[in-house]
Amino acid sequence: MGVLDGIKILELARVAPGEFCTMLLADMGAEVLKIETPPADGRPESEEEKRRAAFAFINRNKRSLALNLKAPEGQAIFQRLAAGADVIVEGFRPGVMQRLGGDYETIRKINPRIVYCSLSGFGQDGPYRDYPAHDINYLSLAGVLGLIGEPDRKPAIPLNIVADYGGASLHGALGIMLALFARERTGKGQHVDVAYLDSTLSLLAATPNLRFFFSDGFAPRRGAGFLGGSYPYYAVYETKDRKLLSIGCTEPWLWENFCRAIGRPEFVRYSRLADQFVRAANAEEVRAREEIEAIIRTRTRDEWYDFLVKHDVCVGKVYDVEEVFEDPQVRARHMVVETEHPEVGKVKEVGVAIKMSQTPGTVRMAAPYRGEHTDQVLSELGLKPAEIQQLRDKCLVA
Repeated sequence: MGVLDGIKILELARVAPGEFCTMLLADMGAEVLKIETPPADGRPESEEEKRRAAFAFINRNKRSLALNLKAPEGQAIFQRLAAGADVIVEGFRPGVMQRLGGDYETIRKINPRIVYCSLSGFGQDGPYRDYPAHDINYLSLAGVLGLIGEPDRKPAIPLNIVADYGGASLHGALGIMLALFARERTGKGQHVDVAYLDSTLSLLAATPNLRFFFSDGFAPRRGAGFLGGSYPYYAVYETKDRKLLSIGCTEPWLWENFCRAIGRPEFVRYSRLADQFVRAANAEEVRAREEIEAIIRTRTRDEWYDFLVKHDVCVGKVYDVEEVFEDPQVRARHMVVETEHPEVGKVKEVGVAIKMSQTPGTVRMAAPYRGEHTDQVLSELGLKPAEIQQLRDKCLVA
């Protein structure tokens, strides 16, 4: 039994962060219904589209209804679904759901217990609320992008992990859970307003980079600070086989373990100091890092890893993606799982990251293709086959 068994969620995400948010809840037992836009030409999904859809990690454990929300008939069906839902997650710009007849004010009159989560770039108010943007733009405005990478180069772009997933997805899922918890006490739902920019700022504020900004005015710069990559104890080194090894010994005793392991105990003096929150490594510290680089080049990546873990050192192999899913720790934690799909066969994907002892999350079914459950969902609302076919003939459902 999942902790969220019986919780019904309607997802109108359109972009992956919203889909990841609801997948986290679906893994824990929630019934998630994706509401997707029918194809403009009315054509059914091809076999190749169905196959690829089954491997969409962020859509597993969900059903899919293809529904045209621009039409009054589609809006009426959505409102009927919303009347029996616990949660709605939408990922449009502010104002779009109002035009589609499904905004919070409209839905809460139908269902006062609804928890309505809006994931948008800049939130439901403020001068930027209507601007378009993506992860790289939120990172820029939050000051995150300018801190990532080497000081004499353009910032390094950290995929779209930070604002999209670490920011909006996780804050959205947490906000929904908090609102559901509050509903248990008050009997009322509420609007959860999550902005990609806000959540990115929150993540940055939790890092050491901003620890002394408000109190002392210390502003970090790209490549500076003890986590910026310029210090020998927190850096990436090249190995004999031209692969990469990460060292992350920010605690003095761990750094001492590393220095003794490589035969340079005198380098202990280069451990992290109190003044390194915002400054870059000085010339002497840089030379120490270069000397360590020469030492690390004397063995292969895997040789160094096996050696250093035995000396209680924070070390990691910089994997290619193919290597990640063969790692024994990843396997032991069931972070690679397989589900059986009736048409595709075995579907391999990443497992459930949150481990719970009494109500564990599960991967119950592979992701649906667009409109896979349209007939089933509409039948549950009481529509007869002839009525469903009429909607399909008008391209209102697919």
